[in-house]
Amino acid sequence: MKPRSVAIVGASGYSGEELVRLLLNHPHVELAAVTSRQYAGQTLAQVFPKFAGHPRSRTLRFTDPNADLLAKQAQIVFLALPHGVAAQFAVPLLGHGCQVIDLSADFRLRSAATYKEFYAHDHPAPDLLAKAVYGLPEFYRAQIKSAMLVASPGCYPTSILLPTVPLLRAGLIKPDGIIADSLSGVSGAGRKAEVDYLFCECNESVRAYGVPKHRHLSEIEEQLSLAAGTPVVIQFTPHLIPVNRGILTTLYFAPKQHFSTAAEAAVLGEKISACYREAYANEPFVRLLEGKALPDTKNVAGTNAIEIGWRLDPRTGRLLVLSAEDNIVKGASGQAVQSMNILCGFEESAGLV
Repeated sequence: MKPRSVAIVGASGYSGEELVRLLLNHPHVELAAVTSRQYAGQTLAQVFPKFAGHPRSRTLRFTDPNADLLAKQAQIVFLALPHGVAAQFAVPLLGHGCQVIDLSADFRLRSAATYKEFYAHDHPAPDLLAKAVYGLPEFYRAQIKSAMLVASPGCYPTSILLPTVPLLRAGLIKPDGIIADSLSGVSGAGRKAEVDYLFCECNESVRAYGVPKHRHLSEIEEQLSLAAGTPVVIQFTPHLIPVNRGILTTLYFAPKQHFSTAAEAAVLGEKISACYREAYANEPFVRLLEGKALPDTKNVAGTNAIEIGWRLDPRTGRLLVLSAEDNIVKGASGQAVQSMNILCGFEESAGLV
C-alpha cells in the first residue's frame, strides 16, 4: 500500500505536537510537511527533541503555512489552528482537492448563527458547514468514509457525547435537566503564555471557568438534540485541574423509568448495560467498565481510549455516568487520526495502539 502524504498546519501546539507523534509512527502515511510561523526553518528534532530518534525528524523542517504549497505536498491536511483561522486554510485546500481534517471549532456546527452566538464573530466560510462531517467516528463512521472535510470534535464534547447519545437514542433518559461537570488538564488551554496557566497559578488549584456558557456547549447541545429528536439544553461546568492531560466528566441524568427498589434498579440497570453494549461492544476505543471500576484519567493518558462507567442512585432517582479520556488524544489528535484511518480505508486502530 502506497503511503498517503499528510501535512499538519499549526504543528507546534499541543494538538499539533501529538499529531506529529502519531503520524511519524503511522504505518500507512508519510509526514510530508509541518508548519509553524514561530519555528519556520527549524527541524522537528530541534523543536521537539523527544522525536530526535526518528530519522524524519532530522530532515523535516517547519515552514510558513502556504495553502498552495501544502496542496502540492500532501493529500490530507490536518488543521491544528485556532477557530476562525482554520477556515482560512480549509477553503483553498479543499479547492485544490485536498482532504481536510480540522481540529478547530470552525466546522463543527451546522448553523452559522449558532457559531456567531458562541464565538462572537461571523462564520468565515458558512457555505462549507453543510459539507463538513462531524468527526465522531462512533456515530458518523459511514459519513467520514466519503468526507472531504472532517470537523473533529472538541475534547469536552467527546467526553459528554459518547456516554450520553446512546441513552438518548434508546429513550432511557429524559432530554431535560442534564448536568455535566468536567475536569480538564491544563494542556486543554493550548500552548500559550498566559497568567492563568502559569505553573504557580494552576498548581495546587482547582477552579471553574467558562461559566455558564462555555463555547463547547454549542456542539454538545446540537449533537444531543439530533440524538434526542428534540431541542436539548444542558448545564455544563468545566473545571481546570493541576494535571497535564486528561478529562474526567460526571453526568447526571433523570431516567425515564422510575426505580426505588433493588428489583426496579436491577431491571433498569440491565437496560442501561444492554444499551451501552449494543452501541460500543465492537468499538476499538470505548471501554465499558463493569463491577466496581470507575473511569480514571491515569488509565487513558496517552491513549485514544475513553472509559465509561455508571451508577444508579436509588436515593435520588438519578443515573450517574462518568467518562475519562486524554484530552489531547481521544479529545483531539488521536480522534483526528482515527477519522483519517476511516476515510483512507486503513484499519481504524492503525497508528493508535
